[in-house]
Amino acid sequence: MKKILFVCHGNICRSPMAQFIMQDIVNKNNLSDQYEIDSAATTRDEISGNGQGHPIDSRAQRILNKHQIPFNTHFARQMTKADYQKYDYLVGMDQENLYDMNRISGGDPELKEKKLLFYADSMFDVDDPWYTGDFETAFQDIKRGCEALFNKIENKE
Repeated sequence: MKKILFVCHGNICRSPMAQFIMQDIVNKNNLSDQYEIDSAATTRDEISGNGQGHPIDSRAQRILNKHQIPFNTHFARQMTKADYQKYDYLVGMDQENLYDMNRISGGDPELKEKKLLFYADSMFDVDDPWYTGDFETAFQDIKRGCEALFNKIENKE
């Protein structure tokens, strides 16, 4: 079982988009029984005081629908230290996410924490569309990164 956790600031835009884009890639390759894919936040910004996470941003839902990427109900959750041991790949969207992931995990001794576009041979960040409003560019960057990550995993084993 290959386990991937996508991580961004609030877990309502980029990381859930990555989760469902990767799930779609895996499903289309008939490998859904070999993958566990989830997403999380580095902060509690999108988690209410009662502990309930907010759903996927409606603009992210629209872009997933536009590109015919199926998704289900998702609520924001914060990454935990235990996630480091559970997942094989912890994939952040930008440099700030990596710093925060490293703080949460207490270090990255197994070198499992990487930026998504690292897998597409780029050091660029996936810009946060919550701030930029550019969900299409975020989608394209995430799709490129997910395809590269999938190819890396499948060619590696």
